[in-house]
Amino acid sequence: MKIKKNKISPRQKMINLMYVLLMAMLALNVSSDVLNGFSLVDESLSRSTANANVQNMALYSNFEQSMAQNPEKVGEWYERAQSVRAMSDSLYQLAEELKIRIAKKADGKNGLYSNLENREDLEAATYVMLAPGSGQGQQLFNEITSYRENILGMITDSIQRKIIEDNFSTEIPRKDISMMKNWQEYHFENMPAIAAITLLTKLQNDVRYAEGEVLHTLAKNIDQGDVRVNQIRALVIPNSKNVVRGNDFTAQIILAAVDSTQRPEIYIGDEKLEAENGIYTNKCNTVGDYTLNGYMMVHDGGGVSSRYDFSQSYTVVEPTATVSASLMNVLYAGFENPISISVPGVPANRISARIAQGKGTLKSDGKGGYIATPTQIGEELKIEVTATNEDGGRQSMGQYSFRVRQLPDPTPFIEYKDKDGNTQRYRGGKPFSKQALMSTNGIVAAIDDGLLNISFQVLSFDIVFFDNMGNAIPRKSDGTLFSTAQKEMLRNLQRGKRFYISNVRAVGPDKVERQLPTSLEVIMN
Repeated sequence: MKIKKNKISPRQKMINLMYVLLMAMLALNVSSDVLNGFSLVDESLSRSTANANVQNMALYSNFEQSMAQNPEKVGEWYERAQSVRAMSDSLYQLAEELKIRIAKKADGKNGLYSNLENREDLEAATYVMLAPGSGQGQQLFNEITSYRENILGMITDSIQRKIIEDNFSTEIPRKDISMMKNWQEYHFENMPAIAAITLLTKLQNDVRYAEGEVLHTLAKNIDQGDVRVNQIRALVIPNSKNVVRGNDFTAQIILAAVDSTQRPEIYIGDEKLEAENGIYTNKCNTVGDYTLNGYMMVHDGGGVSSRYDFSQSYTVVEPTATVSASLMNVLYAGFENPISISVPGVPANRISARIAQGKGTLKSDGKGGYIATPTQIGEELKIEVTATNEDGGRQSMGQYSFRVRQLPDPTPFIEYKDKDGNTQRYRGGKPFSKQALMSTNGIVAAIDDGLLNISFQVLSFDIVFFDNMGNAIPRKSDGTLFSTAQKEMLRNLQRGKRFYISNVRAVGPDKVERQLPTSLEVIMN
């Protein structure tokens, strides 16, 4: 039987349309509440992520400080931490870029994911993540998979491994496998824009959490700030075991591995030490060997007391200094004599010295020694030494006397190069190569006795030649150099002939001009 359809009146059509519109409005109200919930979750996740990032930055700062203090110990773990940082920042930044693109797709080029207007937009996430050729879903899937595998390789705790593995899982729940969707389609296809952004914010939060767990694991491997002890000992730490009479013997008495909330009681002999931080001071007025004996009483939380004995020896000595001329037992007037000055138990920067009564000058050589330059020949020169104590007080270390002499006369010689290019000095009395002689320009003079090596400037000298009749033929020099006449005579000398260098005038570093009493005999070879 044919069923007859009644026509719907215009009024009924209007009622039906209003009903549909009302249902849509109701659905919209529910949807708005849900979308508001996503916004709240996103804001909470963002705050949690920011806090985790602050903690991670503090851990990275600790790694930087530890690396600067002990690069050999920390180096390997520091490099791993930097690797974790790079991986985490890369995945975090990818999620950030995707959130920005989804917001702009939903709200236009000025869209902000932190203030999304079209939160219910179902096309934005689908386009950004799944659009053919440009969708970023597969890249995000690959990045999460790689990050998960690398991070799990650095986590040893089984509970933390399970949490991180679940946070970065790319498997589809069993109950939804029948939908025949891959991971990116399951999470982003027809997903409201605000829901997709919240999902990416959660991913960022998971990244910072996993990053922090790995950093804590790496920090444990280098024992940052860890101190291990296996015994308790009473220790005495003296500033010095050698004390100059009149000064103080100072020592710090400590207990290794002591509880910082409870200081031990210290006894010197049987008398309790009333001093902060265990600093003991005793004036030392008599020379000799001494021993500091005492003990500590340590009380534990249960009221049980333990005693720890200590003993420390020290020596009190007379004020003394060591002053010696580095090259000789006397000082030479007008010459810069190297001087070594030291005081046992006193560092060089707290020692000062001067020449008494203005008979010369004494200055530092910049290398820990001194240069003494006496001015008066034949008189005794006294060097006064003073040391500065740790409390800033000054104490005399005594006076040390030296005889002052004039520099002795130097010896004239001919300086030349041997076949190996080494500088040699010919002092006469044996055959000398004419070739070596002709390669020199003149003579030199110096005090060269194996201890001193002080050069003088030659002002002039004579060479006395002899002809075949035995007549002396003198020729004068050109200052320290051979004159033209001398060179001509030297070129004509035959093997076996000899000549004499005499009347040598020279001046030394003391500015005293002198004529040397010795002559130099040269035998030609």
